[in-house]
Parts: sequence; structure tokens; C-alpha cells
Amino acid sequence: MAALPVYRWRLAPDGYATRRQLRAHGLRPGGQGVAATVERPRRRRGPLVAYLYRVDLAKPVRPMTPGRWAAIARANAARRLCPQCRRDAGYVIPTSLGTCVPCAYPGGMAAA
Repeated sequence: MAALPVYRWRLAPDGYATRRQLRAHGLRPGGQGVAATVERPRRRRGPLVAYLYRVDLAKPVRPMTPGRWAAIARANAARRLCPQCRRDAGYVIPTSLGTCVPCAYPGGMAAA
């Protein structure tokens, strides 16, 4: 297995991009593996590493279909549903509470 090329921060050659850079151009890695890495040195810790993909092998981002939009809407609605009182809370229920605020604090929140 060959080692990946490693470039210093801001010195990667043209033709490589991170996932975010690909997405900004309307592309996705498309199943290709990591082609190279970029490392940014830090003083007291290990270097920051960014994975690079080849732009020429990237594929266009898949368009959102009506079915995918509907699935996302259902998932977001499920995040708003309180599992205890079964009502729509009107906001995404915090995972730290697990229920809506009235169910988590039935006596009301004390003024601090």
C-alpha cells in the first residue's frame, strides 16, 4: 500500500480539494478515496490534517428529489415531538433533556 502524499498548509497543488471546497463547486467525492493530505503544524499538539480529493474524479452533487425533501421534513418533525406528552414542542427538543421543557420541569423553572 502506497503512502498518501502530504503537503504543507496552503501548498497543495491544483487539482485537489477538500470536501467543503468540492461542495462549494457543486461536487462530491463520488466514492473516490482520499488522494492526499494537507497538514498544518501546531506548537503543542499534533498537526491539523485535511483530506484532499481529486477534482477531476469528483461527481456532481445529486439533486434533492421530492421524496428526499419529504424524508427530511419527517425527520425534523420527529425531533420536535415530545416522547412524553406526544405534542409538537414547536422547537427541536434538546437531547440533554429528552423531553420538552414543560415535561422536563413540571413544577416550572425557578427564577435564578
